Amino acid sequence: MSDDRQQTPTADEVDVVDVDSGDDGEEVSLRPFTFQTAGFDARFPNQNQTKHCFQNYVDYFRCTFHKGEDYKPCQQFFKAYHALCPNEWKERWDTQRENGNFPADLQ
Repeated sequence: MSDDRQQTPTADEVDVVDVDSGDDGEEVSLRPFTFQTAGFDARFPNQNQTKHCFQNYVDYFRCTFHKGEDYKPCQQFFKAYHALCPNEWKERWDTQRENGNFPADLQ
């Protein structure tokens, strides 16, 4: 019995980059994707990351308020809260910030 399903690539095969022709005939190069999540934070040693999520959200907006959005270290907070927080929470907090009733001081 033959198995026509594609096999999952090994770690060595993932680094291979193919060049294909797109629909319009132009060459499209694919680059490897690196999946990163928030690193360990000693302030939040337990599995429940709810407080870690909220604190990174607050820290990002405090950082951008004081240093500006182009300040590179602020991006660590951005990446962490995007990795940890559910989209519904981020949307609700963004709405609260816009309406001026966010529960934390961001300045």
